[in-house]
Amino acid sequence: MDKQPTSRTCFLCGRENDIGLKMTWYNDYEAQQVWAEVVVPERFNGYPGIVHGGIVATLLDETSGRALMLNGKYDEMFITTKLEVKYHQPTPTGQVLRVFGSIIKRNSRFARVAGEIRLADGTVTARCEAAVARPPRRFFALSGWEKEQIHWRVD
Repeated sequence: MDKQPTSRTCFLCGRENDIGLKMTWYNDYEAQQVWAEVVVPERFNGYPGIVHGGIVATLLDETSGRALMLNGKYDEMFITTKLEVKYHQPTPTGQVLRVFGSIIKRNSRFARVAGEIRLADGTVTARCEAAVARPPRRFFALSGWEKEQIHWRVD
């Protein structure tokens, strides 16, 4: 299994983001999915002991979108245009969570992807489906990505 690249400042994967989760994703080519493990600290709760729903959605959004990098094209970026999250049960803070992402359908400009969060025993706490699109070239210039791209790497 190969590691996927991470950035400097992303909330989820940023190596230099002091409040971020510093996640790493892995490509599972046999299962045709990506996965990561994370322990969400209590400071990101909604209720005590429960991960805030916005953080749950963030984990699913990033992980489902990263499934598009299973082809090894790590600079082929997409952005989310629609995210539908189904919360099955509360997601606990302070416990190891495994997050999975997979591709439902893909073409050169658009895709549908899916994500899932599971507890250590396999219980699903939340799922998502998302529509993603390749942004126009000008997006990268406006976002500052061109300067940041040199920091997008596998450690």
